[in-house]
Amino acid sequence: MTLPVRVRRRAEFDIDEAYTWYEARAEGVGEAFLRAVEACFARIERHPEAHVVVHDRVRRTRLHRFPYGVYYTIREDFIDILAVYHGRRRPRRFDL
Repeated sequence: MTLPVRVRRRAEFDIDEAYTWYEARAEGVGEAFLRAVEACFARIERHPEAHVVVHDRVRRTRLHRFPYGVYYTIREDFIDILAVYHGRRRPRRFDL
């Protein structure tokens, strides 16, 4: 099953915030973070049901090299990316 990925505004904000933080600390690390996010989205797109369910229908997978989790749900015709959240922060509630 291959479904397109749709990223919610809140998740886009999470990504932008992390990118800015990493890039401010060392040039190029923010770009590496974005590449890790894109690779993670591609894995989700190819195998959406392969990742652990953490709450109700919300699934989570982790980025390689960065301590972030990608939270998503599988809809009928797309994958809904809800958040990209740092692993040491308490996840917020998701609007499904």
